[in-house]
Amino acid sequence: MAATAETRHKRDRLVLQRFIEVYCRENHGTDNGPLCGDCEDLLNYARGRLEKCPFDPKPKCRKCTVHCYQGDYRARIRRVMRFSGIYFVKRGRLDWLNRYFL
Repeated sequence: MAATAETRHKRDRLVLQRFIEVYCRENHGTDNGPLCGDCEDLLNYARGRLEKCPFDPKPKCRKCTVHCYQGDYRARIRRVMRFSGIYFVKRGRLDWLNRYFL
């Protein structure tokens, strides 16, 4: 059963938020609180890019032919996704990776 565009956007927003929260907590020491300023900025930027995606259905960002992230943000989100993906694998949280890859 194919997911609707709204369902995919909701899932993508959730994955972005969760991955950035883990990265921020583990690298910037934010325990169960708000994100640091840099991570909050990255999350807001990523949400904005997600909402403005011109493709329907939206492809996975890593498979997209048009990279809408600016250079610095693109490097930062790659770092976050790489770190958080490995973090979830090491802790047996494959459910989060399924959300990311499906």
